[in-house]
Amino acid sequence: MHLRGLSTRRQTWVATVAAGIVAAGLMSAPAADARPAPDPSLTTMSIKSPPGGANVRVLIFYGSAAAGDESPLVNAGIEAIEKIGLSGPADQRFKTEATADASVFTDETRLGRFNSIVFLTGGGDVLDPEQEAGLEAYMEAGGGFVGIHDAARAEPYSDWFTGLVGARPAAGGPTNAQRAVVEVGDRAHPATKELPVQWKRPDKWLNWAKNPSGAVHTVARVRESSYRPGTGAGGWDHPVSWCRDYDGGRSFYTGMGGTVSSYDETDFRTHLRGALLWTTRLAQADCKATITGNYKAERLTQPNQPGQNDQIGEPHGLVTAPDGRVLYIGRGGADSSQPVVTDWNNPEIGKGKGEIHVYDPETKKVTLAGALTVFGNKGGGDELIKVEEGLLGIELDPRFTENGWVYLHYTPHSQLNRDTRMAERRVSRFTLDLATNKLDLGSEKVLLKWPVQVHSCCHSGGGMSWDSKGNLYIATGDNNSSRFSDGYSGNNPEPNYKGVSFADARRTAGNTNNLNGKILRIHPEPDGTYTLPDGNLFTGRETAEGGGKTRGEIYVMGVRNPARIFVDKKTDVLYAGWVGPDAGAPSTTWGPAKYDTFAVITKASNRGWPYCMGNKQPYRDRNLPDPSKPLGWYDCDAPKNESPNNDGLVNLPPVTGNNIWYSPQGGAPDFPRDANGVPSYKQEEATYSLPWLKGGGQAAMNGPVYRYDAASTSGTKWPAYWDGKWFVGDFYDADQPRNAVITDPRTHGDGGLPVHSESLKKIVPIGNDGIKNLMDWKFGPDGALYVLDYGRGFFTSDAKSALWRVTYTGGGPTPAAGQLARGAQ
Repeated sequence: MHLRGLSTRRQTWVATVAAGIVAAGLMSAPAADARPAPDPSLTTMSIKSPPGGANVRVLIFYGSAAAGDESPLVNAGIEAIEKIGLSGPADQRFKTEATADASVFTDETRLGRFNSIVFLTGGGDVLDPEQEAGLEAYMEAGGGFVGIHDAARAEPYSDWFTGLVGARPAAGGPTNAQRAVVEVGDRAHPATKELPVQWKRPDKWLNWAKNPSGAVHTVARVRESSYRPGTGAGGWDHPVSWCRDYDGGRSFYTGMGGTVSSYDETDFRTHLRGALLWTTRLAQADCKATITGNYKAERLTQPNQPGQNDQIGEPHGLVTAPDGRVLYIGRGGADSSQPVVTDWNNPEIGKGKGEIHVYDPETKKVTLAGALTVFGNKGGGDELIKVEEGLLGIELDPRFTENGWVYLHYTPHSQLNRDTRMAERRVSRFTLDLATNKLDLGSEKVLLKWPVQVHSCCHSGGGMSWDSKGNLYIATGDNNSSRFSDGYSGNNPEPNYKGVSFADARRTAGNTNNLNGKILRIHPEPDGTYTLPDGNLFTGRETAEGGGKTRGEIYVMGVRNPARIFVDKKTDVLYAGWVGPDAGAPSTTWGPAKYDTFAVITKASNRGWPYCMGNKQPYRDRNLPDPSKPLGWYDCDAPKNESPNNDGLVNLPPVTGNNIWYSPQGGAPDFPRDANGVPSYKQEEATYSLPWLKGGGQAAMNGPVYRYDAASTSGTKWPAYWDGKWFVGDFYDADQPRNAVITDPRTHGDGGLPVHSESLKKIVPIGNDGIKNLMDWKFGPDGALYVLDYGRGFFTSDAKSALWRVTYTGGGPTPAAGQLARGAQ
């Protein structure tokens, strides 16, 4: 029933207060001298805990500081909530009462009957201090609160109410209704799980005086690029609906519902229904999952002893074992006190130790499991001096806890040819003694090996991952220098050392007969050999162009440095990221700036390098006799490898666009294209479709897809909210990404852009005393995130090089099962 109307005395009081608020400019923002939380002494109310019962009731409060009848918006809201309560499954139905009489908040008997309170009120001071104290007592007893749109303008003097609603509207912002895209990031909360990830709808969109992300659990954001946000815009992270466990109760707020038509929308009513199910205690929900205070980042390793790498080498990769152990590798850079040999005449040139350490969570101790003698310790310098080879990747056999098999991807020093400056890259299997955590170096079985030039660097790749069918994916870098193409396409055929070009990625990444600049897929066999699974990009038996010009191990070609890859075993989808070249800005002559790239790879494909990058943005060809002169633009749909250094096919598979790419200018840059599909590459004409991304110094570090294990009893596992989200990051931590994203399975295999993103920088902490230089990150069987921080120097380990663990401490969903209004469902 509706209990409408205010007494004349009450109307006069609120009108006077409202007039003062308007004069002070407080209707759109909190007061500078906001009052503190209500004084408990103002009320002696004793509300039963939790309020309400199995006969679920919802109070709709629409009192306003402005005199007069309720608005059409209030009537629409009341009618919608009444219909929500009367519809749906019987065990989700509830009764409603609506009132504008604020005295209900000082009537403990009456107030205690309600499981949840909805504020449909407009702005202003709608409660006197005693009434606000009554609302606080109700929340402390375990009550529920839902605030809709202008409820964020209510009680502008109250810090406690600001905490209850979560944020206050900014003074500026649009006042008209606009159609926009709402990104629904929470796929588990009852208010959002049934909504589309990209929810297109009109409303009056509020800007916030202070972004509440991290202090509340945001369930949906509005995409500012889809409408005109006006002054006070929040940027790419613009929360619109959120929830939190607050002051003993449950609070849900949505900035939507600012138009009468909102309440006729099926999806908006679904949104409100879910909010009411949680706040009335008819359903549980996790409203803690993105509150940053609910995560703990803990450094697990200590600084090395002087002159030793007893805790950690030069960090380069990690893997977690089913029993909780973490194995992590050091590439080969020496402790800064150790000598570095750079003279090619010296047989010891570049000799380093690729170390494998084991962290045992039971004992909290680190064991140096073993060290391989690698080529990878030449220190810094330019691309013709430094080297990024060494121990590059680690994976564990799917039956590791039974056989102790460890797969290592490395460059043995013993196979270095100092004359030709060629080396061998290999993937080998070793056996770890599971009792002592010691690696048997004599147990090596070499599965796969191939030649790499080491006259120049960069980059070497190295990541590995398994799918559910026992196939091993191996990321190999294209270590050709981009210096001789001014940081654009690595396609300069001219410079070479002893007949091997070191600046022509068409010799490597763009070559169907070369294993560098690829993601390989093989099926290791128990005897230390491998077979080739069906579905790779080539079989190795192609007869085209005379035959003998393909390698059957290639699953993905056209990648530059895929340092980190991850296969989601639930879907067997491959996720990868790779580092781009060095050009700081696009060129109308040569093509795009450096793009670091992430891709969702659902089938064998060509990802473009060195012909195309991003969403099929072509480079310009160059060739003999004068590589400084441009030829035509590459055709991304039918690329040709016409390099004199190519020993593979000329006609290459078409390029598949990538999902995420970023440059120093921003995320997903694109340009107007001419009739042939060639972008203008004029920086002033660029558009940026992923505003949460930016580079500068950049080095993409792909992360995992989180899979929530409901059966796990771990008290530190990340919550179900993160299930299915893909973690993408960068070595650097300034403007570079460290985000969890959602992609659309219908489009992500063809390069579809992510549909939602949120920052992880407050959860996986940045800064000099945090995880500043992210080198690798993976979830363990305990559901915690393990992260390697490279340290603060290069080609060495230092006091900041460390293994970290990020755990969730927020607890389970609320309300507790025993507090549900109608028992556990």
